[in-house]
Formats: sequence, C-alpha cells, structure tokens
Amino acid sequence: MSGLIVIVEDEEDILELIEYNLEKEGFETVGFTSTKNVSQFLEEEKVDLLIMDRNLPGVEGSEFVAQMRDLGVETPVIYLTAKNKESDIEEGFERGGDDYITKPFNMKELVLRIKALLKRTKKDRNEGKVVYRDIILDLGSRELTIDGKNVELTKLEFDLLYTLIANQNIVLDRDYLLERVWGGDAIYQDRTVNVAINRLKEKIDPDKSKEYIKTVRGIGYTLC
Repeated sequence: MSGLIVIVEDEEDILELIEYNLEKEGFETVGFTSTKNVSQFLEEEKVDLLIMDRNLPGVEGSEFVAQMRDLGVETPVIYLTAKNKESDIEEGFERGGDDYITKPFNMKELVLRIKALLKRTKKDRNEGKVVYRDIILDLGSRELTIDGKNVELTKLEFDLLYTLIANQNIVLDRDYLLERVWGGDAIYQDRTVNVAINRLKEKIDPDKSKEYIKTVRGIGYTLC
C-alpha cells in the first residue's frame, strides 16, 4: 500500500520515528512540528491521511481539524496524542477524527490502523471517471492519465482541470474559478488563476501540441 501521509508532531524524535517506519512500509511522508503551513500543504497536494498530535504549539490539533472540516476538507485523520481521557477521545471524534490512538503507542498497531483506514476510505470514494479527448481523470484515486500515461498533478491542479472539464462548453471567468477551486478566499487574485492555468498547461501539454485550454482574452478560460 502506498500514499502520502502528513504527520503533525512537535516532538521531533517521535516524528522521525513515525516517518522512518511508515517509509519502510512504502508510504511517502511529510512532517510538521505545528499546524502552521499544514492548511496550505493540504490545499496544494493530494494527501491520503493526516496523523495529528493534539498538544501542539499554537493551534491545538483537534481545533485545527475542526476548522479544516468546516472548510470542507475531508482528508482522513488519526489522532496520535497523550490526551487519553474518555472525554478527550470523544472530543477528538466530535472534531472530525476518524481514529484515535493514545501515547505511549505501539508502532505496529499504528501501521495496521493506518492501512485499515486507508483501505476503508479509498473504497468509499467516488469511483467515477471523467473523460475529455485523451484525458482521463479518475475521481476515486484522483489520478490523471493522458493518452494512457500517468501525469502527476497537485490537488489544486486536479480540481482546476476537473472544473474545466465539467464545464467544457462554457467560458469560465477567473472569479468563477477562484470561487470553485480556491473557495473564494480574498487573498487570491486573478494572477493566481493565470499562474495555476499556465502551470497546468505545462504539465498536460508540455510540447504545446494539443492545446487543451484556450484563453479568452479579458474573460477567462475554456477547453478547446
């Protein structure tokens, strides 16, 4: 089993231990010692699982997860924490957790729970596919193939391409794309869309021979 797992743990020795063991199991890991920058990473990358401590500097782990859930982020979460009272565990699940493991913990049990949760959540995902010309977007695995070859996209790029394909006969203005793909956050501007579109074009049409995406000057973008 493979996948990208984000670990938020402020004790660096524990963080390194978890990363080492998960990478031995074939997972890709990215570690953070606080919730700072985690939201941006989740926005930009396709993350399969979040392992979250609760006793963190700044925002407490379960508060961060609750905020994330309010924004519509559905990434599965396992809490790994020293907060072990029954009320703590109930609170963790109420704040959007999918599983709860208390410290001290058994590494083998953690790995088994990760595999079980990933197997369950991947099975539950929408297995539909969206097709446009030689592009196939697999909504279940969130993978892109073009002419039978895999192309790596970030989460944001995948959502952007899906939005374009779902509205393939319509010119989408930048405000619409900002609302649908970026969630209408005021910090993002038209230039954000332009940069993301250009980056997406480079990935799906590096030699510029297929010209999937057409720029409609002064308005926005559409598929050719």
